[in-house]
Amino acid sequence: MTLKLYAHPFSSYCQKVLTALYENDTPFELRLLAHDDPQVMAEFAELWPIRRFPVLVDGSRTVVEASIIIEYLGLYHAGATPLLPTDARAALEVRSMDRFFDNYVSTPQQKIVYDSMRAETERDPHAVADARAMLDTAYAWLDKVMATREWAAGDTFSLADCGAGPFLFYADWTHAIGAQFEHVRAYRKRLLARPSFARAVDEARPYRPLFPLGAPERD
Repeated sequence: MTLKLYAHPFSSYCQKVLTALYENDTPFELRLLAHDDPQVMAEFAELWPIRRFPVLVDGSRTVVEASIIIEYLGLYHAGATPLLPTDARAALEVRSMDRFFDNYVSTPQQKIVYDSMRAETERDPHAVADARAMLDTAYAWLDKVMATREWAAGDTFSLADCGAGPFLFYADWTHAIGAQFEHVRAYRKRLLARPSFARAVDEARPYRPLFPLGAPERD
């Protein structure tokens, strides 16, 4: 039975799962979430009333949350490239880095974007300043880590890199990764060159005009 992924190509969390699927050439059906397709939107709402995407459907099983979906794929639809090590200690490092990118790169980045979408009278400049400060702190910490690593958790592309790709991609658009963070910039470049993530980026190109802060003419 074909896997179904309810997702949108421009979403960073959807790109996280798409990268994992493409990394292992895992066959699936994309159920594109679009407001002009009420049937798909109704299916999505029925599957997951919280209405946060992506959502994976495998037969009668519904799997939510990007990191959990990637771990699920490794358990039930394993490919040639394992994205989570079998060694528990190594897996802990991957999960730790995965949480870092979720909490300290994606979360502040999205706060800035969402604030820009509010009416001017409802914006919160203090929260935006805090989010930008968090990103600078995260970039500085990550720069030290990546000085001795090729990928997020070491020498092997993993679950953590699946999230790092889209999160650093959009973070740099939102709050530029400064030249002083040379190792982070080099890591982002490696991620963009990874075929699985490059494919996700290319598929999202038609939607770039939707980026609230304005998509730069690069990447």
